[in-house]
Amino acid sequence: MKLSTNSKTDVVTHLAIIFSIIAALFFGFFFVYLPWSTNHNEAIKVPELKGLNLDEAEDLLDGADLNYEVSDSVFVVNTKPNSIISNFPKSGLSVKSGRKIYLTVAAFSAPLVKMPNIVGRSISSAKNQLLSSGLQFGGEEKIEALEENTVLKIKVNGVEITAGQPVSKGSQVTLVVGDGYGNQMSDVPNVTGMLFEDAEVLLSGRGLVVGSISYQDSDKPEGTILKQSPAAAEGNKIRNGAPVNITIAGSGAATSDTPIIKDDGK
Repeated sequence: MKLSTNSKTDVVTHLAIIFSIIAALFFGFFFVYLPWSTNHNEAIKVPELKGLNLDEAEDLLDGADLNYEVSDSVFVVNTKPNSIISNFPKSGLSVKSGRKIYLTVAAFSAPLVKMPNIVGRSISSAKNQLLSSGLQFGGEEKIEALEENTVLKIKVNGVEITAGQPVSKGSQVTLVVGDGYGNQMSDVPNVTGMLFEDAEVLLSGRGLVVGSISYQDSDKPEGTILKQSPAAAEGNKIRNGAPVNITIAGSGAATSDTPIIKDDGK
């Protein structure tokens, strides 16, 4: 087809036609073809996946027209194996149809870690080391020893463990600690006839503690100790830190944790 260019009007017309075709192609590509080919208007929110097992997550993603890939498997204490720990992109974000969601799932078995050397350390220091090693504090077990609140042994599931021994990550570790008294023995002091407050001071000074307290009617001043167990007989020994049970004169404080002492001046 031959276009006439005999006049300026013909040239302007031809240029207008050319620019119109270019504009049509431009707008058609960027506003029609490109959005259609990239599913521009089909935004899908990533569903909530955390806590679901892998089969449940797969069904949910299939229903949302999304793909998935397990990118990592890690062990998390008290988390059901094969359950979703996290995902990327995160739940609630809008993505295009067919987008791949990367999943991190809980591993079936715990990796092994070496037991840190915490024998001889304080309880607080030992707890921090356990935590940094991926282990958990499982409580204390006190034994007779002068090293108060010092770790003397470590146990896992009731079995003594040594430093460097491999254990499952997340294991509960029991700290065996000293009570600060050991097996030192001393004579049983005689607190019978004393007022409770004076007896308490005496027992504390000997490294002993008040044990159970009972009450009994008596003509003695209220708060006077009538009996004690163990008795202060010759040759009677008691371990440091052990309790001394007492019976106190009085009748109105039988349910009180601490006896009510009334000094009548006698």
